[in-house]
Amino acid sequence: MTKKPTLRVLAATIFFALSTASSADDIRELQDTGPANEWRLIKNDARKNIKAWDKRDDDKRYRSFKLDLMIDAPVDVVARTYFDVENYPRWFWEVQEAKLLKKVSSTEFYYYLVHRAPVSLPNRDVIIHAVIEPMTAKKPYVLFKLNDVPDYLPSKPPLVRMRAEDMVIKWTPMPNNQTREEVEGYIDPGGDIPAWAINAVQRQAPYYTVIGLQRMVKNPKFANATEPLPYKIKEGE
Repeated sequence: MTKKPTLRVLAATIFFALSTASSADDIRELQDTGPANEWRLIKNDARKNIKAWDKRDDDKRYRSFKLDLMIDAPVDVVARTYFDVENYPRWFWEVQEAKLLKKVSSTEFYYYLVHRAPVSLPNRDVIIHAVIEPMTAKKPYVLFKLNDVPDYLPSKPPLVRMRAEDMVIKWTPMPNNQTREEVEGYIDPGGDIPAWAINAVQRQAPYYTVIGLQRMVKNPKFANATEPLPYKIKEGE
């Protein structure tokens, strides 16, 4: 299995590419140019059933992202994988530390992450408020809503508190024990980082994260689990 590139390798690669670019088009591709508020397809991986888009919004510092993919696991296994926050460093893009902070209810919890940053930059931390909207007879999908709450805990220098790590994840059960996952999100790492560098990383990070998810759902810890889910994904559970 090919090891996923780290942020440090990616940052170095981007810097080299920019420094040796033969055309201004190479740089413009990573800058916030072109039409705003329009999704553009940036990756179509037919082998892994993953499509990815990005979008430049007028009211945001960086680009938003969107993914649409198929996962070879039923929705309860996908949900169980996401709900095991402490396991994120094993599959989630450049997560160094992850821990559950508080379970509020069967559909709400808070958790904390530390992300590794590119070389020479301080690592980032973030507190996420997670809310689950279970599927119902009239709504045959689950929504998993994640929002950054930077003031939930005091800052921890030298870590830089992220300004946003917001996502809405939709899980739809499909035939043959598969799940369709749709993700739309926005990440602002805080601090002073060139927009082109963050945009370049954000074109890769969501894609490699869901590849990690596709792998992790095969882990017996999740695929063969028999205990009840820690949070509710279906009304009436």
